[in-house]
Amino acid sequence: MTAAVLYGKENVRVEQVPVPEVGPGEVRVKIGAALTCGTDIKVYLRGYHARMIVPPAVFGHEFAGEIDAVGEGVTDWLPGMRVVAANSAACGDCFYCLRLRPELCEDLLFINGAYAEYITLPERLVRTNLLAIPDHLSYEAAAVIEPLACVVRGMEETNVQPGDTVAVIGVGQIGLMFVRLCSLAGAKVIAVGRRAPRLALAEVMGASAIVRSGEVPDVVEAVRAHTDGRRGPDKVIECVGLPEVWEQAIAMGRKGATINLFGGCPAESAIKLDTSRIHYDELTLKGTFHHTPATVRTALALIADGRVPAEAFIQQHASLEDLPNVLRSLLNGNCSVKVAINPTALSV
Repeated sequence: MTAAVLYGKENVRVEQVPVPEVGPGEVRVKIGAALTCGTDIKVYLRGYHARMIVPPAVFGHEFAGEIDAVGEGVTDWLPGMRVVAANSAACGDCFYCLRLRPELCEDLLFINGAYAEYITLPERLVRTNLLAIPDHLSYEAAAVIEPLACVVRGMEETNVQPGDTVAVIGVGQIGLMFVRLCSLAGAKVIAVGRRAPRLALAEVMGASAIVRSGEVPDVVEAVRAHTDGRRGPDKVIECVGLPEVWEQAIAMGRKGATINLFGGCPAESAIKLDTSRIHYDELTLKGTFHHTPATVRTALALIADGRVPAEAFIQQHASLEDLPNVLRSLLNGNCSVKVAINPTALSV
C-alpha cells in the first residue's frame, strides 16, 4: 500500500509499505480521509515525538474510514462499517486509570499511521475508542473528533459559565474550537491571534471581539480593554504553546481568574511567575492534556448535530503523494486550518 513514512526532521517520504496485518481483537480500516494538525507539524519539524512516534514510522493520527477486516474475537464490528477512532487508549489498570484519569495513564497507547491506505487498530483502542460514524457525516468531518475531544476536556477543566468573558489566545484549530465551545456555553469570547484569515474564522465561530497581536503595542492591555472595568477576562485559555504567551495569559486574567495553559511548550521550558499575583489575586492555573473516552464521544455528538461545523476547519484537500509539500507549506505560513488527505486521490 502507499503510505507516508516519517524518517526524521522535515523528512517524510511517500512510499510502498506492506498492508498491516490484523491480529486477534484488532480491526483494519481503509482510510477515507486523514487530517493534518498542529501536532503533526511539530513532529514534522522536530522529526519525532517521544510519546507518539519514533521514526521510521507511518505518520498521521486523525482519520476516519471503513472497516476492511476484523481479527479473531471481534464481534461488535464488521467489514463495511464506517468508523472513526481516537489516537490513543488507556490501559484501564494503572494508578491513574483506577483514579478515573485515563489521560494520565502510565501506559497510554498512541497510534500513528493515518497517512496511508490502511491502518490496523490495536485491541485496546478497538475496545475503548472506536466509534461508528452517523450516515450523514463525511469521513472528513468525523475525523475532526480527536482534537475536538481534547478541547471538550479543556472546557470541562476551565469551567466556562454563561456570562463569562473568555480570552482565547491562538486561533489555530484548537483555539478556534475553544472559541466555538465557549460561545456555545454562553460566554463572551475575545479571540487573540496574528493571522487575519484565522481571526475572521474566529468571528464566524462566535468570537465577540478580536485582538490582532501584531497590531497592538500591548496584548494584555488590548484584551483587558474588552472587559468590564478593564479588569481582565474571567477565564483565559492559552492555545499557542510558547512560554512567553503563557506569561501573557497569566498576566491578563482578572482577580480570581482561571487560566488554562492548554498549549504544550517545548520540553524543559520555564516561565516566570508573579507569586504575589497568584496568591493575592487568587489565580487558578490549570494544565489540560489530551482526551478521555467520554470526551471523544461528546466530540462526535457535537459534530453530528451540527453544533461544531467540522468541515469549516477543513480548508484544503490534497492527495497522499502531495503530503510532503502540504507539510512544508503549513510550516511556512499556509493559513489553512486543516488539510484533508485522500489516500486514493491522484496527485495534481
